[in-house]
Amino acid sequence: MTFSKPLLAMSVMVALSGCSLSSSPVNDNFTLTVAHINDTHSNFDPVKSSFKANDTLVYNEFGGYPRLMTMAEEYKQAAKDNNDSFLFLHGGDAWQGSAYFKLNEGAMNAELLSRMGLDAMALGNHEFDLNNAKLNQFISDINFPVLAANVDISKDPDLKGQTNLKPYIIFAFDGNEKVKVDDINNLPKDKDLVAVFGIALDDMPNLSPNTGKVEFHNMVESSQATVDMLQAKGINNIVAVTHIGNAVDLDVASKVNGIDLIVGGHSHTLLGDFTNIGHDHTGTYAQMVTNPNGTSKTCVVQAGQYAQAIGQLNVSFDKQGTVTECAGLNTLLSNDEYYHSPTREAESKFSAADSAKVVDFIEGEDNITITEEEAAMRQLINSKYKPAVDKAYGKVIAQVPEEINHERRPGDKGTDEHGSDVAAIVAAGQYYWANSPEVTAVTGMKVDFSLIGAGGIRTNIEAGEYREGNVSLEMLPFSNFMSVVPVKGKDIKDLIAGAITATLPEGAHAGKFPYGGNIRYQFTETAAHQKGKLDYVEVMTGTPENPSWTAIDNNKTYNVAINNYNATGNDGWTPLFTSQQKASGRVDLVYVDGKLTGFKVKNIEEVNGKYKVHYQGKAPNCKAANTRCNTDAQGVIDYIADKHPTLKPQSYEVVTFKRAK
Repeated sequence: MTFSKPLLAMSVMVALSGCSLSSSPVNDNFTLTVAHINDTHSNFDPVKSSFKANDTLVYNEFGGYPRLMTMAEEYKQAAKDNNDSFLFLHGGDAWQGSAYFKLNEGAMNAELLSRMGLDAMALGNHEFDLNNAKLNQFISDINFPVLAANVDISKDPDLKGQTNLKPYIIFAFDGNEKVKVDDINNLPKDKDLVAVFGIALDDMPNLSPNTGKVEFHNMVESSQATVDMLQAKGINNIVAVTHIGNAVDLDVASKVNGIDLIVGGHSHTLLGDFTNIGHDHTGTYAQMVTNPNGTSKTCVVQAGQYAQAIGQLNVSFDKQGTVTECAGLNTLLSNDEYYHSPTREAESKFSAADSAKVVDFIEGEDNITITEEEAAMRQLINSKYKPAVDKAYGKVIAQVPEEINHERRPGDKGTDEHGSDVAAIVAAGQYYWANSPEVTAVTGMKVDFSLIGAGGIRTNIEAGEYREGNVSLEMLPFSNFMSVVPVKGKDIKDLIAGAITATLPEGAHAGKFPYGGNIRYQFTETAAHQKGKLDYVEVMTGTPENPSWTAIDNNKTYNVAINNYNATGNDGWTPLFTSQQKASGRVDLVYVDGKLTGFKVKNIEEVNGKYKVHYQGKAPNCKAANTRCNTDAQGVIDYIADKHPTLKPQSYEVVTFKRAK
């Protein structure tokens, strides 16, 4: 069954505000309905999750593309029935994140997203995870535009002729009737005009090294220039679809005049109060931000992650294009099968009577609904794509008694001050592998500890059987290779303090948050969401069974196991770039013809905003058929299979993050 509660709730909110759901006459007040998703990351199947129904913990599933399809179609039909002007937008990062993407790359996303009836999508950083030739193919294959007003593709050999990557798109509305306007110099006079422009991260080359020769320009300057141009042409209703993170969306809104609505992505922020179902309140949905002129305001929204939720809002404009009302909500899309245990065995399934109580609870809440999967899309996934994915998962390496949680920043989404239990396992596995005889024979170095950025880890560890593919296809899908890097203790402390500080603002992208293996630290936030101090960093000198800890020495050089992405200094881990700028003792590790091979790094150079690694000899070629580069995942697979046939969280904590009250 599918409930239409969000539509009803929206009607109530807008009616109370005095705004009609129907589009008003041209050149008078105008209301636009917008549905939106972001950071779907190839989660075509539902995500196993849980929530609280009153005091009962319920294990369920949220989302997946077929459920998004169902709800999007319901929203569209309601808009059609009410003669409402309607847009459906995606805040970027459709790529990466699941086994489907590993096997099918962008093709499956293109096919399924094109079925959803999207009007536009922001250009996300993970859209650059393959290469620009494949990105170009994806953009050509979809039936909606990708938007980014602050990029220049004219010098990139793969993207320079791409006409579906646009700075903006213009729509002319007459109630529910919608027409794309191609000629900005010949706008219709009898329609309500809406422009949607895109903004991508301006530091994209640092975050996504595979950007080719695409140039990225300042987000604020490009936004203001785009708005000014659109307004000069007579378009005053302006929407930005962005992939820059909620905190940056709020900052841009405070620095740019004339954006009416920002539909965001990147920080995976499920805006709204979800404490009614035992989840977090991570920020205000439809927050109004005053522009620098002190009068106009921008409404800001974002809809979480992994295709679990969809947002919908109504934004009303006066005849000058000023926002007079902006209201809506995010809605989590649940299945209707519930369990008492995270392993979801048959005996833990809710009885009919208990299930009915859960359904009654859900019916009383606005921000969660039961949604059927759209049958045609589910059938397409199951028949065309799922068999190959199921086959690729490989052998069982562990049994997991209870789900192990990954949350990037400690304290978010109900986690304690120690944060992710998954990240600690991953880091421990990479430390273990880097000290194995096979690896030390190649590097000639004993590793002191490991570090990993939280954003490189994409899933929880679900209860039940755990397979090789759960690690290599889902949890660590980027096929990074491991590096062993000699680094001074002071640089490690600077890295940890700087990376954490960058994640403090509300809505900040927390992918750079550091975790470690055989190392621990404590950070105390001294001003909420602004600054803090690193209390200590300690290296384990005992064993996990009998741990003892020694303070890190600023002047001592430590051998650190890190994946090559972070080891190069990407995603704000700049001290690692700086420490290797003149010379490096780093060794990168990949399998060539089935044999572990070391590639010695000479130094790292910054070239056109990107970090370029120079090797003493030839570089690893991860595109070659005889080369396998995903040693980051292989290390964790080996560790779990060898040491943890029953997989549970680590016995000691590696991160303590004391949040300001």
